[in-house]
Amino acid sequence: MSGLIEKSVNLGLGLFSYSREKIEEVVDELVNKGEVTRKDAKDLVNDLVKKGEDQRNDFKKMVKDEILEALDAKDIARKEDLMEKEDFRKIIREELIDILKEKEIATKKDINELKKIKL
Repeated sequence: MSGLIEKSVNLGLGLFSYSREKIEEVVDELVNKGEVTRKDAKDLVNDLVKKGEDQRNDFKKMVKDEILEALDAKDIARKEDLMEKEDFRKIIREELIDILKEKEIATKKDINELKKIKL
């Protein structure tokens, strides 16, 4: 029985990298050696697959957190920190209108038409 516990722990440590088929192979081997009953094998496979999925999700979260921490440490902008193309267009349009008004280059009608133009 201690062999089963040891193998389960070893399998659990690297479980997230195992496919369901590989887990089934390992459990079948345990059944053939008499360390697990056929009756318990299906539950063991399902339990190990679930643990593997949990480990995979935990690992993804850990990697994501580490990447975000590294980006923050280097002061690198994230996607949500960047301006959208439409925001740039709006700023350019407003600056252009302000310049045209200030220099009195365009009439109010021209400025109103400029406001309608989609850059």
